[in-house]
Amino acid sequence: MTHHVSSQDRIYVIIHNIRGSFPRMTSSILNHLIFLYGEAEAQQTYEKVQQLLVSYDPRLPKPETAVFSERDSVLITYGDQVQAPGEAPLQTLANFCNETMNGRIQTIHLLPFYPYSSDDGFSVIDYKAVDPALGSWDNVAAVGENFQLMFDAVINHISAESRWFQGYLQDDPAYDDFFVAVDPAVDLTAVFRPRALPLLTPFQTQSGTRHLWTTFSADQIDLNYANPAVLLAVLETLLFYVAQGASYIRLDAIGFMWKEPGTRCLNLPQTHRLIQLMRAALNEVAPQVALITETNIPHKENIAYFGNGRNEAQMVYNFSLPPLILNAFHTGIASQLSNWATSLELPSDNVTFFNFCASHDGIGLTPARGILSDEAIEAMAERVQALGGFVSYKANGDGSQSAYELNISYLNALAVPDAAESEELVARRFLASQAIMLALRGVPGIYFHSLFGSQNWPEGVQQTGRYRSINRQKLQRDQLEQELKSGLRQRVFTGYCQLLKLRTAEKAFHPIGDQTILKLHPAIFAILRGHQGTQMLCLHNVSDGTVAVKLPFTGRELLTDTAVSQQITLAPYQIAWIKLT
Repeated sequence: MTHHVSSQDRIYVIIHNIRGSFPRMTSSILNHLIFLYGEAEAQQTYEKVQQLLVSYDPRLPKPETAVFSERDSVLITYGDQVQAPGEAPLQTLANFCNETMNGRIQTIHLLPFYPYSSDDGFSVIDYKAVDPALGSWDNVAAVGENFQLMFDAVINHISAESRWFQGYLQDDPAYDDFFVAVDPAVDLTAVFRPRALPLLTPFQTQSGTRHLWTTFSADQIDLNYANPAVLLAVLETLLFYVAQGASYIRLDAIGFMWKEPGTRCLNLPQTHRLIQLMRAALNEVAPQVALITETNIPHKENIAYFGNGRNEAQMVYNFSLPPLILNAFHTGIASQLSNWATSLELPSDNVTFFNFCASHDGIGLTPARGILSDEAIEAMAERVQALGGFVSYKANGDGSQSAYELNISYLNALAVPDAAESEELVARRFLASQAIMLALRGVPGIYFHSLFGSQNWPEGVQQTGRYRSINRQKLQRDQLEQELKSGLRQRVFTGYCQLLKLRTAEKAFHPIGDQTILKLHPAIFAILRGHQGTQMLCLHNVSDGTVAVKLPFTGRELLTDTAVSQQITLAPYQIAWIKLT
C-alpha cells in the first residue's frame, strides 16, 4: 500500500525511481564487488547481478516513489499470532488485522513465516516457501491487502535442514564453499560472541569432517559471503520478496555476515559493503523498498548502518531505546534517557530510526553499555528476575560471561516487585513508556503483545526451555477479542489506539521532523517535535510522583483537549502532548 503524498512530503524521498537500462547505479555495484572480490571475480559477478536485475524487473511492482510520513507505524507479529479453528493462521491474522487495526497501523512486519527447524522461525529451511502450518503466499497477500508488508531476510545463516546445507554435506558442487569451514586450531578468541555456545560445530560431509561457523546455534549455519555465489543467491531471494509484496526488508543479525579470523567478525567493512550493494541493486529495480538493519550492538556501531545517509539502510533499529526507557521508569529519573536522546542525529533526510520498546526477542543490554553504568544494568537485570523474567548471557573472549538480554514482557518489566498495583496504574505506566517511543523522531515498531497488553507467559519457557518464549505466546482469536472488552488488555489497547490516532494526525511527528530534548525536570522526558510549521511538546512523567512543570510554551493538550500555559502538573506516569499555539 503506497502512500499518496503532497509535493511537500516528497522532500523525504527514499530514492527516485530508476529503471530501464540502469545507467546510474551500475558503477556503484561494480565498485562494491571489486572491494569484496577483486577485479576479475567482480566483473563476472557483476554481469550475473545485472542479468538477475533485468530478469526480475518486469515482475516487480512499479509504484510511485516511496516516502516515510507521520502516518507510518509497524506492527511486529508472528504469522500464527492469532488463531481460529479451521483457518490458516495467516488468514486469521489478516482478518483480525483488517477488523481491528485498519487505519491505525500502516505496516505489518511478519516475523519469519518460512519453513524452519528451530528458533521460532529464524532457522529457515526454505527462503521462498511459506510454512504450510501457517498458510500460503495467497494468505500473505491477504495480509497485504490493507497494509504494507515487512519481510525478514534471515541471511546471516540458514537451517541445517535446508537444501543448501544438505547439498553442501553431499559435496554438491552447486553449494561448494557456501559455508565457512575453519580449522579448529585457528585462534578465534577475538570473535564477538552473542551467545554462550560453541562458535564452530563439526559436521560429517562426503569429504570428511568439517568444522563450520555457527554463530547462533548448531542448527543455524552461517553463510559464506566470501563466495560470490552466496551473494547472488541471497540477492535473488531479496528480489523474490519484493515480487511477493515486501515494502520493507528486515536484515536479521546482519552485523555478523563477513568472517575474518583475527577480528571481532562483527561490523566489518565488507559487511557494510554487502548491504550497500544490496541497497544499490534494489535502487535500480525497487526503489520503493526500504532496508532495515537489525544489529543488537552499541549505539555508535549500530547507526553506522545508515552509511552516508544515502547508500546503506534507510532505517536502523534504535536498540538503545528499550533498556534506556526501562531504566528511566525503574529509577523514576529521565536524565540519562534525555542525555542520550539529545545525541540522536540523522546523517541525511533520506533515513530515520526504527524505534521500538519490545519485540519477539528480549531487551538487549549491549546497546546500553557505555550509556548506563554496569551497576545500573545489573540493577535492571536483578529487578527483571524479581518480576518473573530471565536474564540471558553471552560468552566473552576471556572466558567470562555477561548479561546480554532481559527476557520478559515489557509491560511486566516496568512493574514494581512485590507491589499490588491497580490495572489503571499498570496501563498508565506502560502507555507512558510507549508514548516516549511514539514521540521520538523515527518510525515506531510496535510488538503485537505490547499493543494488546500481554503479560509474561512462563508456561512457554517451561514448554520450550527457551527464555525468549516468555514473550511469544500465541493467542486464540475468540479469547483475545473477549479479553479486549474489559480489563488490562482493553485499557492498554484503547489507550494505545488513542496515541496512534493523535500521532498520525500531527505533522510534527514526521520521521525526519525537528527534534529537541528539553531538560524541564529530572522525572520528565520532554521532547519538542516540529515539521513544516507545526510544533508539539511531549511530556512524559517516568516517576510515581506528581510533578509540576513550568512551560516555555502555550498550547492545547491533545489527550485531554485542554488549553495549557505557564505550568502543567503531571500525575504519576502521566502523558501530555501539547500542540503549540
